[in-house]
Amino acid sequence: MDKNTRVAFLGLGSMGAPMARRVAEAGYPLTVWNRSAGRAEGFEKVAASPGEAVRDADVVVTMLADPAAVGEVVSALAAELKPGATLIEASTIGPAALAEVTALIPAGVNVVDAPVMGSVDRAANGELSLMVGGDADEVMPLLEIFGTVNRTGAAGTGAAMKLVLINGIVNGVALIGEAMALADSFGLPEEQVKRAMATSPLAGIAGRAFAEGSYFPVRLAAKDVGLAAAAAKLPIASAIHDRLTAYPDASNEDVGQIVKYFRS
Repeated sequence: MDKNTRVAFLGLGSMGAPMARRVAEAGYPLTVWNRSAGRAEGFEKVAASPGEAVRDADVVVTMLADPAAVGEVVSALAAELKPGATLIEASTIGPAALAEVTALIPAGVNVVDAPVMGSVDRAANGELSLMVGGDADEVMPLLEIFGTVNRTGAAGTGAAMKLVLINGIVNGVALIGEAMALADSFGLPEEQVKRAMATSPLAGIAGRAFAEGSYFPVRLAAKDVGLAAAAAKLPIASAIHDRLTAYPDASNEDVGQIVKYFRS
């Protein structure tokens, strides 16, 4: 693909907006759409509907909240996709939902699954890690704008790999919360416990739990763990999903903030 490739980006949430801005900054002709039009402020070409957004697009990127949102938006745009276009599904919906979405797409349109790992700071800096399944050769220049591309194999394997990774991370953050609750019960000073974690095998996941400047809301973390628990028998993930959804006040806070709720 070259810089004349027309791109449509649908979904301008916390992750989608900085990703779409990177597309515009790279010089691709860009049309955006978002359910709440206010989020499209600052973009030059804003479509009034999903169908309008993709009508002339060579590449379409969807970055939406959950399987229901992706299904609804793709249903609305499918008939307007050009033959030969590529749909890059970057949301975290899992392989089963991806298969349902693919079934909506007309023949002659390529579907690539490319969910991402990383928070809003990494999205803005082009430092995401992408799990990419399917025939992505032609859209690699666009995918590389977002970060490091990890080719996982056939279509659906990127969606599957994302669930594997995010399930481990979210569960790990929750377990850091329980570890801190245990430390509290022993009367250990918080900073002492954090320093000990930072020099232990827990360092990576503790770093995410206590990270500043990251934003991945608890409600989406719970959604992702729920998708994983629905795909396999995962009693730990199921229990953590119940804990994550037990604090409605935390739903829009970063997942790392769940630690304070577990300690209360």
